[in-house]
Amino acid sequence: MDVKKLLTQVQNHEISLDEAEEQLKTLPYEDLGFAKLDHHRQLRSGFGEVVFCSGKADDHLVKIYQTFADKNIDVMGTRATQRQYELVKEQVPDAVYDPLSRILKVERQKKERIGCVAVCTGGTADVPVAEEAAQTAEFFGSNVMRIYDVGVAGIHRLLANVDRIWKANCVIAVAGMEGALGSVMAGLAEAPVIAVPTSVGYGANFGGVSALLSMLNSCANGISVVNIDNGYGAGYIATQINRLAVHGNTKDESHEQP
Repeated sequence: MDVKKLLTQVQNHEISLDEAEEQLKTLPYEDLGFAKLDHHRQLRSGFGEVVFCSGKADDHLVKIYQTFADKNIDVMGTRATQRQYELVKEQVPDAVYDPLSRILKVERQKKERIGCVAVCTGGTADVPVAEEAAQTAEFFGSNVMRIYDVGVAGIHRLLANVDRIWKANCVIAVAGMEGALGSVMAGLAEAPVIAVPTSVGYGANFGGVSALLSMLNSCANGISVVNIDNGYGAGYIATQINRLAVHGNTKDESHEQP
């Protein structure tokens, strides 16, 4: 909920005090019984609530999307299935689903995308995780540059894109196998690098653990690591970095410094 917009509507006599009071009753959250929708998260962190769809009961998931849609609030869900999408779409016709990233979203507000986040993959098998990262960053208002299949097995492919990568405010490096892309990218890029290990690889990669450990043990500077297959987490952090790069720290500098 945009409280400033709501108060402006009251000031301009576009809605009544009673109508505004009714809307404010759902702050800081709305209790559906089985879930408490955090409408205050946008105000606290600048990011609206995101739904983790996997494992949710069908009627619960549909009700969550209906509630957000009825209030005209954009909502994104991760790790959704085709079946969940079909159930939600019956009640929210403008719901959109991407089977590659498994993102299920409803977007009604016009967004102005800013800055640039580069999302790179070692191989095409890493693209589903990369798309989760890319579409998360886009949902939260970042411009995204996709540079896929530039792994170290053919490093000339990566070097051919260095000029593009240097334009980004943050780089997301998504790779499985031995996870070397994160280290190489951090050695080339001026911007912070977020490494995302994927569960892609042969048996000895232990479901992404080998890539995770390689990235955690990187000798390159300026690299951080999220959990295995956590494209969403990478996209979220990258957007925070991108916003700071574009807008700087807008907090009141008059506060006492530590």
